Amino acid sequence: MSPTTIIEHLVLFKVRDSTDPSKIEAMVSSHRSLSSLDLVLHLAAGPIHRRRSPAADFTHFLHTRFLSKPDLAAYTAHPSHLAVVHQNAPIIEDIFAVDWVGDLDGEIVPSPGSAMRFLIAKPREGTPAAEILKAIDEVRASKLSWGVNFSHGRAKGYEVGLLLGFSGVEEMEGVDGEEEFVAMEKRIGDLVDSVIVVEVVVPSSGL
Repeated sequence: MSPTTIIEHLVLFKVRDSTDPSKIEAMVSSHRSLSSLDLVLHLAAGPIHRRRSPAADFTHFLHTRFLSKPDLAAYTAHPSHLAVVHQNAPIIEDIFAVDWVGDLDGEIVPSPGSAMRFLIAKPREGTPAAEILKAIDEVRASKLSWGVNFSHGRAKGYEVGLLLGFSGVEEMEGVDGEEEFVAMEKRIGDLVDSVIVVEVVVPSSGL
């Protein structure tokens, strides 16, 4: 089966420590409601399962997929999306977002209970993002999609996104010592100034 070209849209949130749990639940629910929009191919939102890097000081995630950049732009400007952003702004302390074009080998809609590890890299000064992509491509780990960020407003200088997909948390945790994954981390590490690494689980609701 030939790869499907899609747009990966990842948003990471840091919710204020003092936030009432009911407001956090409402935030997650409002994000998941956006899956009903026709432009959205896939949407998952919820708490981050695990943060694997010091730079990953976030509590929640939103991951969506679109067929094209115009579809992402239309989603961003959609009244329902703007209403959710406005509704949740008071409880958000920090926000981070990246978008990239990925050639997806796997399913567009991940199975409920499956797991994903996002690695977002900030290149060292003078290092082109393309060098990081080459290093990723040369190591044949279980890559799902990867690419250069094209939305810079909330990316804090991070330029490369990598998504690894797994059947579940157990499989995801099992790759840490595998030779190919260790080699990929080492190759990337020589080229980056900082990385954000978070792991998430697709909610059992499928939203």
